[in-house]
Amino acid sequence: FTVNLHNIRRVAMNIKAIIFGSTGMVGQAVLLECIEDPRVEAILVVNRRLAGIKNDKVKEIIHHDFFDFSSIVKDFSSYNACFFCLGVSVVGLKEAEYYKTTFELTIAAAKAITQARTDFTFCYVSGTGTDSSEKGRVMWARVKGKTENALLSMPFKNAYMFRPGYIQ
Repeated sequence: FTVNLHNIRRVAMNIKAIIFGSTGMVGQAVLLECIEDPRVEAILVVNRRLAGIKNDKVKEIIHHDFFDFSSIVKDFSSYNACFFCLGVSVVGLKEAEYYKTTFELTIAAAKAITQARTDFTFCYVSGTGTDSSEKGRVMWARVKGKTENALLSMPFKNAYMFRPGYIQ
């Protein structure tokens, strides 16, 4: 029993997570997992529209300018993890538009978080085929690679890039 209690205390990491994109398919799944996980004690969702999830762990901020988080950066300081699940399909987008919504938006959020604190774990949902060299012929893969590289160079305690191959 003592060993089990020790393990429970060790695993209970007091995760306080920020989720960007909780109204999308991936973000909503992450939100539901965080609600169910006893290690997660608080969740801040930052959305453009209501997620519609009612739970004591969840605080929601409706924020309309995802390129400027200066008005809410103070809200990030009591959290220690981020799941960045925002994303768009490349279908029908020109490179400049995809770059703005993939690279610039992600980095704006990441910079705001590092303004609040750096002892932070940042998890980014990317994709299989991402081009870390940033030199390949496939536009979306270069942009995702540049985004990953920028995140990995930021002063986070940990940064993880998730590259799902297929999401159903």
